Amino acid sequence: MTEIEGEQLGADGPPLARTALDRAAQHRTDEGWLADAWKRGKVLLIDVEKGGRALVRDRADGGVELVLADPAEAPEGAHYFLGIDPDGTPLFMIDTALPELDGARPATLRDSGHLLDARDAGVFTAAAALGNWHVSHLYSPRSGRPTRAIEGGWSRVDEDGQQMWPRTDPAMIVLVHDGVAGAEGRCLLGHNAAWGQAGSVRRFSCLAGFVEPGESAEAAVVREVAEEVGVRLRSLHYEASQSWPYPGSLMLGFTAVADRDQRIVVDPEEIAEARWFTRTDITQMIEGGYVEPGTGVAMNLPMRSSIAFFLIERWLTDSGR
Repeated sequence: MTEIEGEQLGADGPPLARTALDRAAQHRTDEGWLADAWKRGKVLLIDVEKGGRALVRDRADGGVELVLADPAEAPEGAHYFLGIDPDGTPLFMIDTALPELDGARPATLRDSGHLLDARDAGVFTAAAALGNWHVSHLYSPRSGRPTRAIEGGWSRVDEDGQQMWPRTDPAMIVLVHDGVAGAEGRCLLGHNAAWGQAGSVRRFSCLAGFVEPGESAEAAVVREVAEEVGVRLRSLHYEASQSWPYPGSLMLGFTAVADRDQRIVVDPEEIAEARWFTRTDITQMIEGGYVEPGTGVAMNLPMRSSIAFFLIERWLTDSGR
């Protein structure tokens, strides 16, 4: 069960599920309120074209925080309303090239998401997803006509008045394991074919795929695992979700139990290699010390900001599974 601590949602979930941002949708159509809020707000500068980078600075506790600008000092450009932070400050975003600031550096959600607090995680995730949608909808997919932003940036409209709103693509991701407790319990991870085979480091992660039209998330889990590695599942359980704005996915996270004696048959177009790893193996991978015997190839896990890492780490520390 997800617990809400104060104003922070998702505190016990994946890194990018955490948020303390009030999106305040009731203000999006109030032009007067938005104009006043802009004057007293803060602005996140984000470079969507360069992977959704924003400026961050280090915190004393080892984390990082977003660098927000004053509206009067922000560069020219369309600004979009993100919401209101816990202290009542309106927050906006502008898609722009990032300036150079002392003590700050550019970062993406991929490399910094797990280091942000709940407020900044919610702000950065919303800005990245919204920015990606805007750059891909400068023209209407229905009429082909140019569009302009309205409703604080949460909608676009073309010259004929046809309106559109940001869409999210549901995707499933699953950690398949054998249900065995303790150090000898195993999970099934795959090396995506798109990541390549060359080099002395190889990354393994959970199996994932998009939910198809007319399909439930649970059915997508069963189908994707069968398609990618040829394994039949015995049971599955929903765990958590988080936004993954690359460019606009919502990752629905599951764990599933399967018989590890089944023959693995990979789809070479999707998965270059799949294998079962023990909890001992996974611990060594997290610590950066797992090398495949006989090959010298180091194996690692996905980035800590990902829901894949969250699912793997939760399974690792759950001795009952």
